[in-house]
Formats: sequence, C-alpha cells, structure tokens
Amino acid sequence: MDPLRKFRISLATLVVLIGGGTVGYMLIEGWSSFEALYMTIITLATVGFREIHSLSFEGRVFTILLIVFGAGTIAYTIGTLIQFMVEGQLRAVLGRKKVEKKINHLKAHYIVCGYGRIGRLISRDFKKKPVPFVVVEQDQELCSTLEEEGILYINGDATQDEVLLRAGIKHAKGLITAVTSDSANVFITLTARGLHPDMYILARAGEESSELKLKRAGANKVISPYIIGASRMANAILRPSVVDFIDIATGGENLELQIEEIRISQDSALAGKSLINSGIRQNLGIIIVGINKGNNQPIFNPAPETLIEAGDVLITLGKPPAIKNMEAIALGNAANV
Repeated sequence: MDPLRKFRISLATLVVLIGGGTVGYMLIEGWSSFEALYMTIITLATVGFREIHSLSFEGRVFTILLIVFGAGTIAYTIGTLIQFMVEGQLRAVLGRKKVEKKINHLKAHYIVCGYGRIGRLISRDFKKKPVPFVVVEQDQELCSTLEEEGILYINGDATQDEVLLRAGIKHAKGLITAVTSDSANVFITLTARGLHPDMYILARAGEESSELKLKRAGANKVISPYIIGASRMANAILRPSVVDFIDIATGGENLELQIEEIRISQDSALAGKSLINSGIRQNLGIIIVGINKGNNQPIFNPAPETLIEAGDVLITLGKPPAIKNMEAIALGNAANV
C-alpha cells in the first residue's frame, strides 16, 4: 500500500479511537466531555498521570481495552509517518540526483529559461523532435509539473551564473530565454553571453522597444510572440491558402508533408554537386526551398546550377520518409541519393 494512504488510514483510526474513548468514559463514568477527552488522551499516551476520578470496574475494563488498542494504533501511526517521511525524502533526493546526473551528461543541448506558456510550447516541440534540452525555472510549482512530465530541469534563477552552469551552459548549443519580463530576459542574455560567448541565444521580447536592448545584450535573434501572433491572424484572413500550406508543412503531427533544414557534412556525397546533378528532386521528390551558406543571407528558390557545399544548410520540403533519407545522405551515412 502507498505510504501516504497507510498514514491516512492509521490517522483516521486514531481519531476514531479518541472519539470512541471520549464517548465511552462519558457513558460509563458519567464524566463531562472534557474530562472524558483528557482521560482518553493520557491513557492512549501512556504518560502515567493519575485518574481524574476513581474508576468503576467497568471503567477499568474499558481503560485496559483502550490502552491495548490505542498503544498499537499510535505505534502504527508513528511508524507509517516515519516511513512516509523517510521514503518521500529519499525518493526525492535520489530522483533529483538522477536528474542532475543526466543534465551533467548533456552535450550540444539547449537551455530553455522559463516554463510559462511560451516555454511550455517550446519544450513540447523539443520533446517531439526529439532535441536534448533542460529547463531553468524558478517557480516551485512549475518545477513539480516538469518533474511529472519527465522533463530535465533546474530550479533556480536563470540570471545567476551558478544556475546556468548547473544547466550545462558550457556545453550547450543554444539558449532560449522566454520568461515574461523583458528586463529578466536582458539579464539572462547578458549572463549567458558572458559564460558562453559563441553560443546561439534566442530571446523573447514582450515590447518592441526591448528588441534592440536584447540584441545589445548579446541575443542572436529576438522574437516577439505578440507580433508574430498578430501577423498570423491577419494572414489567416488575407492569405488563408498560404497559412494553410504553412500549417501543413510545419505541423508537428503532419504525415504528408514536412519542411526541414538539413546541414551538409564534409563526408556527404552531396558536397560539391550542383542541385540539378544531386538527384534530390528527381530521386527523392524533395524540393529545395532555400540554401543558407552561412552568411545570414539565405538563397531562396536557388537556381539548378547552385553548388552544394559542406556546411550549407538546405531548407527542404518533402514527405517525412524522404526527408529522413535526405538527412542520412547529408550526414554521409548513405552514399547516393
């Protein structure tokens, strides 16, 4: 039986026993309710205080039974309480140590600061991918939710160096600060940039005026959920077909079409080939929407003669099985398209 349930049952039994003892003395000896309750408590506690009044024969028999059953009930209640406390604390300590051990072994992971509405959605998509990540959250209730959902987390203030270090920022690939306060996002960005100068930092901005401050603090990219949401709502009216297509291509649960970015490795068979000679479109049925060659100026709708080079990021559109094959070829795990 669950220790908490055992403790509740034993506690309820003890309350019933105290109530029964009080009523018993009132009926047998004719005492007042307070006198009966006092006698019941000192009898169950076995403290050895004198009797309030002399007991009749029936009262003495009742007291013997009360001691026999009461002592056992109290011992059982104390035992279940100790078991509940020790097992609960031990489980919490061992569970937390296990989580911290997993966090310490993370490499090239992402740190999500804040588990509010935005952080929760980011974590959900990361789990679906899956992408290794850890959440930094200050609210204890939200940390309990993270534990229930099996998400790695650090309970602490993300503006503090030691908290981000515990989250493995030295080995992290990127950081997303998505707390509700713009000033906190600025401090988190400053702290993260100081600890890891080369890391990619994505910051949330609630106000348009905060975007410049966040970029000055070291954020690589700043996103305002409110601006994006408003633009999406407007496009849903003005360009409904475009919005539907984007939903199909980017929806996490879509099985027909998927848009994905794929990085070309040095060992890939695609490196050094042009798009028309790569066979990506002909053999895999994948459309190359764009190519990012690392200069922050992606080439959209690249020409067939565009050369694919190691390090390029291809923005692809196709069916999920074809995308998986393409990822294997891009990593050099498959020889040909």
